[in-house]
Amino acid sequence: MGEWTHGGQDSGRPVTRVTTSTPLGAALRTVWALARRHPLPFTVALAGSLLYAAMSVGSTIVLGWVVDDVVLPRFRADGSAGSTSPAVWVAAGVIIGVSVLRSIGVVTRRYYAGMTYAAVQRSLRDDLGDKYTTLPLSWHRQQSVGKLLAHVDSDTDVAADALSPMPFAIGASSMMLFGAISVLLVDPVLAGIGLLLFPMMVVINRAYGRRVEQPAAEVQRAQGDVATFAHESIDGSLIVKTIGRADTEVERFQTVVSELRDRRVDVAVVRAGFNAILDSLPQLGMVVVIIVGIFRVDSGAITPGDLVRVIALFGILAFPVRVLGFFLESVPPSVVAQRRIAAIVDTTVAAAPTGRLDNPNRSLRVDVNNLAFSFDDTAVLRDINFSVGAGEVLAIVGSTGSGKSTLAAALVGLAEPTAGGIHLDGVDLQSLDPAVRTAAIGYAAQEPFLFADSVRNNIDLTGDASLDDIRAAAQLAQIDEFVVELPDQYDTVLGERGVTVSGGQRQRIALARALMGRPGLLIFDDATSAVDARVEEQILAGLEAELNATSVLVAQRLSTIALADRVLFLRDGTVRGIDTHQALLADPEYEQLVAAYEQAAL
Repeated sequence: MGEWTHGGQDSGRPVTRVTTSTPLGAALRTVWALARRHPLPFTVALAGSLLYAAMSVGSTIVLGWVVDDVVLPRFRADGSAGSTSPAVWVAAGVIIGVSVLRSIGVVTRRYYAGMTYAAVQRSLRDDLGDKYTTLPLSWHRQQSVGKLLAHVDSDTDVAADALSPMPFAIGASSMMLFGAISVLLVDPVLAGIGLLLFPMMVVINRAYGRRVEQPAAEVQRAQGDVATFAHESIDGSLIVKTIGRADTEVERFQTVVSELRDRRVDVAVVRAGFNAILDSLPQLGMVVVIIVGIFRVDSGAITPGDLVRVIALFGILAFPVRVLGFFLESVPPSVVAQRRIAAIVDTTVAAAPTGRLDNPNRSLRVDVNNLAFSFDDTAVLRDINFSVGAGEVLAIVGSTGSGKSTLAAALVGLAEPTAGGIHLDGVDLQSLDPAVRTAAIGYAAQEPFLFADSVRNNIDLTGDASLDDIRAAAQLAQIDEFVVELPDQYDTVLGERGVTVSGGQRQRIALARALMGRPGLLIFDDATSAVDARVEEQILAGLEAELNATSVLVAQRLSTIALADRVLFLRDGTVRGIDTHQALLADPEYEQLVAAYEQAAL
């Protein structure tokens, strides 16, 4: 499956706590890297935002011109209005034109910013999905399913959250620049007020970004914990109800949910405090501008239209500062989420093996040499040596905890040996191309996994097989008669995890899946335990007659053991003996184990 090393934090495990003091420039570069994934819609959104910014500042210029050159001249000293002139219609047309262009900018920005957001979300989820499928089982064993789901769901959402306001934030920065130049051209005194006010708002926004970053990271961590617990609770709901532990599980769930609530409240408290300050500063600035502006108009330094223009600019510029605040507010959580995603995506995997077999669909010889396997520094298998001839049927038996399922997983390639090796027709199993290994080995476990999909799609996961091929596999698994009696036969949709069929039927559907490619090696990990003994005998007899395959069966039934050419007897992770069933009966421990199987069958 390939070794893996971690390119991010926490030695390959999802990040559970992030402490960051990301410089603003580095944070912006991180978000910009996301935008570059889909440059076309982002560029169009940015163009729309710049159009909106230009027209917003332009509208204040038009407003000042209308006041000075259109409105005021139309009033005489006695207060009566003069007749309407063409200038009024020109002014109306200009105002409407600027408003239309401004609206076009808004629609363009919102639509394409949303498109960029959705496209980046999809790309991040594709990256995670691709990485999940390439990482070895040893890596997956160290992960929490809930956290992996949280990465795909909430982390991708939060990581992309900064993209929606990013074009507007850039446009807002342009608006502030255009507006500052416009105010400076009108009156340097009033511009000085803005030079004092807006830098204060930027400083407050940066302080907010630093203050909210760690609470945002804690929210992400708590979301992962909730997802993990929810997955465990739902997955084990039947057990929880059976043993009467529902109240305890509810209390445990309330604990992790309360933790998430508290962390979100922490973020909300910080946000509320800074929002109050950011909302009040522009209003205070506008009051100062009005007071100072009145004196400037009285002194003749500026016209009434100029004052209206500056007041309108201050009203408009308060909004882009808030947009910048919203953008800066979304950057820290986005950076945290991207780091959590990078902790998965940056995990490196050894190059995929490329080994081949002459014919993966013929019976394969299996050689196991000095095999050992440990899990969390606990030895599960030690010094395992045996061979299975091509076309031979080998039964693996042993008491609970002896390592039977682990050995079966190792033969499939799902458990990477910590020492020794497994060879198929002389080729190292770990060196085989994954596609070749899949074609060569059919695997069925005691607890099969079925999708909430049709019987056809559960047997043929590729979607390429014909119905005749699917039925041939189902007939070998002795499930065809049952399926053809279903309402939609092979198109009948099963419940989640196959809940709408019995345990034995689930096992036989999974067996049919394992037999689809007619592999040269079959590994059954007690895969017929829920099947009637008579049906099991028919299945094994059919496999022997129809398939040219080597079979390794983890068995706990005497009827299954009796069908094997030889039996491998495991004890405490080591091979105690390998011989025919009759020969092994000379071993008192084996005889005692078989007697227990016979007693259980009664």
